[in-house]
Amino acid sequence: MDNQPSEDPQERLVRQLIFVREIDRLKEIVRRNWLVDGSRRENDAEHSWHLAVLAMVFHEYAEEPGVDIAHVIKMLLIHDVIEIDAGDTYAYDASAQEDKEARELAAAERIFGLLPEDQAEEFRDLWDEFEECQTPEARFAASLDRLLPLMQNYDSGGFAWRENNVGSDQVRDRMKPVGEGSGVLGEVADWLINSAVERGYLRDGER
Repeated sequence: MDNQPSEDPQERLVRQLIFVREIDRLKEIVRRNWLVDGSRRENDAEHSWHLAVLAMVFHEYAEEPGVDIAHVIKMLLIHDVIEIDAGDTYAYDASAQEDKEARELAAAERIFGLLPEDQAEEFRDLWDEFEECQTPEARFAASLDRLLPLMQNYDSGGFAWRENNVGSDQVRDRMKPVGEGSGVLGEVADWLINSAVERGYLRDGER
């Protein structure tokens, strides 16, 4: 059976070019986290790149054996593309979380739908897998996605935590997936939170 794409090759290329141009907008989506040097906030494209490198560096600490690191990297590079439409939803903003799912689903339909059908399905499957967090690869990807902002907040002196009045209990709850994807990295997260409280980077207790 021929599994090659059936659409016109020129149309396929045009759709791929449109998608590639569209995701340039990810560089415009500014996140709440600050760079380690405190000079500015990071953007979503920088975040995705940094996560992909974390996966390469920390893959030996994946909790479950046989994790496909290439698959993890694909998920990490694609999971925030929907924020082109949906925007970055701050993890500790309860009101913004209320319509987050609806905004992101609509964004996934539009943005991945720009691609040829086979690639649209592949990318959407990657995004769904990350969101559902049911596979070993998704759990490890989620652990990295939670750990990186914690590291950045710690290294920048907790500026984003302090400006948003975040408490340590909120951060501990947010970091639970880190230990599920990697016991070793979960211990790192616990240490960072405890040290952040001791240093005054993070307020102890609830919000």
